[in-house]
Amino acid sequence: MTSVAMPERTLALSDMLEELADEVDGGLTVGEMVEHLGRRAFGALLFAFSAPNWLPLPPGSSSVLGLPLVLFSPQLMIGVHTPWMPRFLARRRIPGQALSKAFRRIIPWLEKVEHLSRPRLTFLFGPVGDRVIGLVCLLLSLVLLLPIPLGNMAPAAAIALLGLGMVQRDGALVILGYIAAAISAGLLVIGAQAALFALRQLMDFVGLG
Repeated sequence: MTSVAMPERTLALSDMLEELADEVDGGLTVGEMVEHLGRRAFGALLFAFSAPNWLPLPPGSSSVLGLPLVLFSPQLMIGVHTPWMPRFLARRRIPGQALSKAFRRIIPWLEKVEHLSRPRLTFLFGPVGDRVIGLVCLLLSLVLLLPIPLGNMAPAAAIALLGLGMVQRDGALVILGYIAAAISAGLLVIGAQAALFALRQLMDFVGLG
C-alpha cells in the first residue's frame, strides 16, 4: 500500500482539471492524478474519477475510473484523512486523449457551477456527513464497475455531485447528489426487473420455463 502525500492546492477544481487535461493527454498515472488534486483530494477525486463517465469513453474506461472510487470511498467513510492506494493502482495509466477531451467538455459546465455555488447547509458535512457521503459513493462506485450499457451515467452524476459538494462545501449540491443516487437506485431496480422478465420470456420461448 502507498499513502498519497499531497501539497495544499488553492486553485479552483475547474483550474485543476484544466491542468490535468493538459497533462493526461500525454499520459498520466492514477497516483500522479491524485497527487495533482491536493489536500481537497477526497471531494476532488470523487468528481474527477466519476464525471468523465457522463461522456462516451473507450471500452473498459469505466472500470479503470471506477476502481479508484471503490478504494477511496470507504476511506472517506471511515474517516481517513490522507488517501492511500496499492502501488499497482497508483502506477496504472489512465486513458489519455479520451479523458482529456472529457475534462475539456466538463470544465465549462463546472466553471458555471463554481460561480453559483457557495458554502451552505454545512451541517451535511463533518464527521457524520462525510461518512454518509462515503457510504453512498461506495455503493454507487460498485455499480460503475458493472457492465451495464449506459448504466454508469446516473451513478457517476450522483458521485460527481457529492464530490463537488464536498469541494465547495455546498450542501445544496450534496442534496442533489442524494437525489441522483436515489434515481440511480431506482433505475437499477427497474433494469434488473426488466432483465429478469426478458430472461423468463426467453426461457419460456425455448421451452425451459
